[in-house]
Amino acid sequence: MVNMIDSYPSLARLKRQIEALAPSAWRDPRGRVSFGLDHMDARLDGGLARGAVHEVLPQAEGDWPSASAFALIIARRAAEAAGKILWISSDAQRRRYGAPYGPGLADLGLNPDQILLVHAPDDLACLKAASDSLACTGLAALILDMGATQRLDLTASRRLALAAERSGVTALLLRPPASILASAAASRWQVAAAPSVPLPGHAPGRLTLSVALLRHRGGATPFDMVVEWNNEYKRVCEPAVLRDLPTSSQRRHMVA
Repeated sequence: MVNMIDSYPSLARLKRQIEALAPSAWRDPRGRVSFGLDHMDARLDGGLARGAVHEVLPQAEGDWPSASAFALIIARRAAEAAGKILWISSDAQRRRYGAPYGPGLADLGLNPDQILLVHAPDDLACLKAASDSLACTGLAALILDMGATQRLDLTASRRLALAAERSGVTALLLRPPASILASAAASRWQVAAAPSVPLPGHAPGRLTLSVALLRHRGGATPFDMVVEWNNEYKRVCEPAVLRDLPTSSQRRHMVA
């Protein structure tokens, strides 16, 4: 873990470590991050844009772990098998929700050694670390977890988007539920936990999420669906037994 301080002396060392990483194909900003699910990728014209900023919102406060998992899935797909992923969180957010957990990362097909953790003392330090780190082309993806903050406004997100475009690093912003701040993100997603199918022997089922595309600057039509993470094949799939379950938007209308 890296503890940021006012003069950011550790950030320079972090940048040198990232720049020393071997180049790889993930750095092509013209490529796409595929989910591995054909009809989901087709709706996104092949997947999410690399070298861009994407937002992930939990549907409710209790869905922060699910939103974090979805962001990590995107980062895992962007990083291929061994690319480095930088997770930046504020100290307040880390106290509230903790930090990435090794066995949980393994369940998402990630080697814990792929994750570089930066814990910054405040929102301003988080943004400084994210902006500078996005210039490091040795990274595959960056996840910024700041919680509810007014600092991540349109201007700040635009700076991050320009930095991601220049370097080809894919950035994921974890936003609070129902965030209404304007943003330069290429896409915005809402994520909630969904019931999983038990594995043989009544073992816990795979990670299952209800995901909704709320906005897409490339023109993709918003949609929502239930997906699960298949760690064996390292991709997202649609569980056959869950296809008839109501999506998150349908559940909201049922409650209303």
